[in-house]
Amino acid sequence: MKESPRWLFSRGRREQAVKNLEWFRQLNADDIYMQEEISAIDNGIEHQASTVGLGFWAPFRTVAASKAIMWRFFLGGALFFWQNASGINAINYYSPTVFKSIGVTGTNTGLLTTGIFGVIKTTLTFVWLLYLIDHLGRRNLLMIGAIGGSLCLWYVGGYIAIAEPEQNPRKGGGLGSGGISAMFFFYLWTAFYTPSWNGTPWVYNSEMHNQHVRVLAQAFAACNNWFWNFIVARFTPQAFTEMRYGVYFLFASLMIFSVFFVYFLMPETKGIPLESMDRLFEIKPPRKAHGILIEELRAQEEEFRSATQLAAEKEDVSYHEKV
Repeated sequence: MKESPRWLFSRGRREQAVKNLEWFRQLNADDIYMQEEISAIDNGIEHQASTVGLGFWAPFRTVAASKAIMWRFFLGGALFFWQNASGINAINYYSPTVFKSIGVTGTNTGLLTTGIFGVIKTTLTFVWLLYLIDHLGRRNLLMIGAIGGSLCLWYVGGYIAIAEPEQNPRKGGGLGSGGISAMFFFYLWTAFYTPSWNGTPWVYNSEMHNQHVRVLAQAFAACNNWFWNFIVARFTPQAFTEMRYGVYFLFASLMIFSVFFVYFLMPETKGIPLESMDRLFEIKPPRKAHGILIEELRAQEEEFRSATQLAAEKEDVSYHEKV
């Protein structure tokens, strides 16, 4: 992995920073896009140094002094509440209990179904990583995953409520047509969850904060992830004992609520420079912020290119006059 160009710029290692940025962008340093990005990074670092400073405690002071940044920290942390509210870690940690509730019996069968669950997650993670995240965008992925996953869990919970497979096991073991359909929808839920809520909250948190507080924001996101992970892991056994099929309805309901959270509060961050994140979260309503900011950035890009071209023409004229 190459070192972050922004970090190198902030440490005064400009030559290496430009070289790494060329590698990331696959462009030469004299390309107009590179000039724009380097200029934006320089301005961002200069602003940070002149306002909050570059020391260890600077991000803490920045967060404490800004309600807008606190709100962004809340949004980033809340994504991990909704991630765990999907039920993923209840299934990760207690998959034998989950499959037993659907009617799967026998140790080998339970291990096989758990293994298939893992294979689906692994395969679709690569699809998400290599294609979906940058083609569908962060907001769309989260909302599609939540809606589809919720419908699947409603079906699984409904099947268990009606058939009660644990109380009415099939003679000779195995699953009937209803049990097979429930397993299909469980795996379909996995297919909706994996390329949406599995990794996208991490992508959001890496993009939605500017350089001033980005490191602290990532630490805060990790704390939220493990806190909600602990809560779910701690109470899942009791939930299955007391609620039975109601656990699936609970997670299905929470997934629907997460759609409203994302739709109304989370702007799209795809293609937005880190230095423009403050502006992105200033624009209301959030669901329209991405389109508005993209237009602003295009106008700024044209202005920057015109100014660069004019400066080059003046330099050329000055050179010819001297000659």
